[in-house]
Amino acid sequence: MENEEVKEEVISVENGNEVRIADEVVAVISGIAVSEVPGVSEMAGGFAGGITEVLSGKKNLAKGIKVEVGDKETKIDVNIIVDYGVRIPDVAFEIQNRVKKAVESMTGLNVVEVNVHVQGVNTDTNDEKTEE
Repeated sequence: MENEEVKEEVISVENGNEVRIADEVVAVISGIAVSEVPGVSEMAGGFAGGITEVLSGKKNLAKGIKVEVGDKETKIDVNIIVDYGVRIPDVAFEIQNRVKKAVESMTGLNVVEVNVHVQGVNTDTNDEKTEE
């Protein structure tokens, strides 16, 4: 982890000082916003994201989120698994609105894209979840 390069976005403040925001911060903000959307079963992350959760014992809030930060703008890709029976376009629209609002209000960056990629559908019913 020490050798891992952390990308940061520099935001100039009026008095000449700078605020640096790491890409990981934007990803976590996005992940929290997505997790609050009804109809999202879980985030779809890669193999590395699952291993990180197991080893650290913590939930990876940036799982399934890819962020590209430019000078004053950002592009965000979100990978999700939806619950069976939800209207996918409505869930995707809600994700786009919540992520854009959260990132822009907390970081001051302009969100130019929020791309939602539906990776699967969770077909477990509520009865099966309570039995487990």
